[in-house]
Amino acid sequence: MIHQPEESLALLNRGTEQVVPDRELEAKLRASAERGVPLRVKLGVDPSTSDLHVGHAVVLRKMRQFQDLGHTVVLIIGDFTATIGDPSGRSKTRPQLTLEETRRNGETYLAQAVAVLDPDPARLEIRHNSEWLSELDFAELVRLAATITVARMLERDDFTKRYQAGTAISLHEFLYPLAQAYDSVAVRADVELGGTDQLFNLLVGRDVQRAYGQAPQVALTVPLLEGTDGNEKMSKSLGNTIGLTEAPDVMFTKAMRVPDRLLLKYATLCTDLPLEPLAEQLADDPVGAHRTFARELVTLYHGAAAVAAAERRYDDVARGGVPRELREVPVGPDLAPEGRIEAAALALHVGFVPSKGAARRLIDNRGLRVDGAALDDRSAVLDLRERQRFVFQSGKNAFVRVVWRGE
Repeated sequence: MIHQPEESLALLNRGTEQVVPDRELEAKLRASAERGVPLRVKLGVDPSTSDLHVGHAVVLRKMRQFQDLGHTVVLIIGDFTATIGDPSGRSKTRPQLTLEETRRNGETYLAQAVAVLDPDPARLEIRHNSEWLSELDFAELVRLAATITVARMLERDDFTKRYQAGTAISLHEFLYPLAQAYDSVAVRADVELGGTDQLFNLLVGRDVQRAYGQAPQVALTVPLLEGTDGNEKMSKSLGNTIGLTEAPDVMFTKAMRVPDRLLLKYATLCTDLPLEPLAEQLADDPVGAHRTFARELVTLYHGAAAVAAAERRYDDVARGGVPRELREVPVGPDLAPEGRIEAAALALHVGFVPSKGAARRLIDNRGLRVDGAALDDRSAVLDLRERQRFVFQSGKNAFVRVVWRGE
C-alpha cells in the first residue's frame, strides 16, 4: 500500500539534508498515492570497495524508508561508471577500475546491502548500468554530451578548484555526471538519492531527463557520516568505520567509541531510535546513551539475541579482563613446523594485522600480548607445543584463543 504524502514526509524528513525542489517531492508523493502507482526511487552506487559500513548504510536506509512507504527502489550497480571513476570531492583524477573488478565488488555490495533493503523483487530492482551505457554508440554519446555545457560542468566545486589550481581534469571525468544522469533516463527515475557530495550529479540528472523528454527527478541528499574518530569522513582506509558485517562485539565496542557530540547524528542516520529521549539520556548519562545506541545498532544487523553477549564482552574488556567467549584459532604443523611460529606471522594469521610489518610495529608499541604479557621482541618466536592453549591479544579489544593442534 502506498502511504499518504503527510505520513511519508514525516518519515523521509528524518536524516535528510536537502530536497531539490522541495515542493516537487510532496507533489510526486501525492500523485503517486492518488494514482496508486509507486514512485521509482533510484540510487546509483559505484562498487569501488567490497566492504560496506554504516556510512554507506545511511542512504540505503533512506531507500528502505521509500520501500516501507510502498514505493519501488532501483539500486543501480555502477559497474560501467566505476570504470570512469567518480570525481566527486577529488583533488586529482581518480584511478579507474576494470569492469571485472567492479562486478566482483558489486556482488559483495549486494550481499551486504540487503541487510538494510527489503529484497522483495516487488520493491527492489537491481540493475547494472553496463546494460545501457555499454550499448551507447558515438552518435548517442554526442547527443548526451550536448545536453550540458562546459561552463555548467565547471560549476562543480571540485572541478572549479582543480581548474583554478591548474590541476589536470581529464575529459572523461566530465562524462561521469552525464553517465549517471543517463542512468536516470534509462530507469525513468522519479527520485534520486545520494550523499551531499552527489548533489551536482543528481541535478544534472534533472537536466538530462528534460532533454530526453522525461519529467525531471527530485534530488534528495543525506549527510555524510563522520567516522568514529570524529574528524574525517567514515572511510575504511582511515580505520574509522563500523562495518555492516563486523562481529556483534566489535560493532558494539565501536559504537561505544562514537564521540558524544556525534551520537545523536549517528542515532538519526543509522537507527530509528527516538531522538528526544536519547538526547535527554545523553545529557544525564552519556555512557548509558552510548549503550542505548550500541544495543540498537547490534540489534539491527545481528538481531536482539546477539546484544547481551556483545555487551558482556565489552564490559569484560573495559574492566581490563579477558572476554569470556573467545574465537578459537587452531594452529597445526602446516603453519608452525615443529610447533614454532613467529609472533608476527601468527598475528597476521589470526587477522589482527594486514601484514607482518604491521605486526612488528605493534610489538614495538607493546601492543601484542600472550596471556596478558606484552611482547617486546619484534622477532619473537612462540613455542606452541609448550603453551598448547593461550590468549593472543592485540591492543585493548582484539582477542583470540590459539590452540595447538600438533601431531
